[in-house]
Amino acid sequence: MWRNTQAGYGLAAQVLHWLIALLFACQLALGYLTQASADDPALQFRLYQWHKSLGFLILALALLRLGWWAIGIRPAPAGHMGRLERLAAYAAHSLLLGLTIVVPLAGWAVVSASPLAIPSYAFDLVVIPNLPLAASDAAEAFWSRVHALLAYGTGLLALGHALAALHHHFLRRDDTLRRMVRPFRKHAGWK
Repeated sequence: MWRNTQAGYGLAAQVLHWLIALLFACQLALGYLTQASADDPALQFRLYQWHKSLGFLILALALLRLGWWAIGIRPAPAGHMGRLERLAAYAAHSLLLGLTIVVPLAGWAVVSASPLAIPSYAFDLVVIPNLPLAASDAAEAFWSRVHALLAYGTGLLALGHALAALHHHFLRRDDTLRRMVRPFRKHAGWK
């Protein structure tokens, strides 16, 4: 089933969740590699273009996910969760969703504020125009710092999210994780 129910997440929410998670993890590694390849400008340019392309893809998928989240049913919490724990889970999910939009926007601001004016070629298919920001070294440095801090903060929040899901699966033995991987359950031997 594509849509969420009270009992679990639909295929659309699951695919968007895991695709964004995978792309975001790749982005963290790619962001690091762009900095580590400074001694090879041609490689660094290609890595930056891939980083920007994946960032625009994440932004598009996250906006789609936000729309799906806004119009869809939110499944009831699995297992027994207290009021504070439900509130924390809702806050973490909302923050992660928001950050998957804000982090790419901050990256787009870096490119837009750069005095180098290097175009963003999304997957070598289309040039993405810059945001209407004044270009300067100071603005580029500011947005670079914001982008990096938000990206690494999101990575830490996502790690906490994953650890909470594993806690629910292995210690509490409830369906929190299972209902986000339901299409894969049969093939992984999960009950």
